[in-house]
Amino acid sequence: MFSINNKTNSLTVRVLKTLLLSATLIGVSANSALAKSSDIPIQFVKGAISSTTTGKLNPNENERWYHFQAERSQYAVINILPLAGTPETANVGILHMPNGTYDGTKGGIIYQGCLPKTGAYRLRIARNLMATEGKTAGYKVEMVILPKYASESLCRNL
Repeated sequence: MFSINNKTNSLTVRVLKTLLLSATLIGVSANSALAKSSDIPIQFVKGAISSTTTGKLNPNENERWYHFQAERSQYAVINILPLAGTPETANVGILHMPNGTYDGTKGGIIYQGCLPKTGAYRLRIARNLMATEGKTAGYKVEMVILPKYASESLCRNL
């Protein structure tokens, strides 16, 4: 009798863990794919292919979100640089795509390639929690998005 109850409990625990993991993944996907009202828009001057944004994370902030619109097969480069005059750098950048995928890394060029979908993109800028002293963290984001006609030869196989 004990072994049946033990197997049932083990199965119940596995099912609950699977459900919890699934709910977490769905929540993360929904959070990353949809632009939030608190996201800061990245503006491009009419006719420009590049935009520069600067910001600072206060000691009690770990991240800031930006958003922009782009089309499938546009070639993009996103670069994060230190902001002069700040004791720390927010150097983590993750680009969340309209299809729920994301790409990024720490510092420098965090994304370079052809954008996979038309729609709203979200850019998360964050401090590296493994290398922070909790001071103000500055950043400068340089973004280049080529128009579709200029991206054709680079994104032909997408």
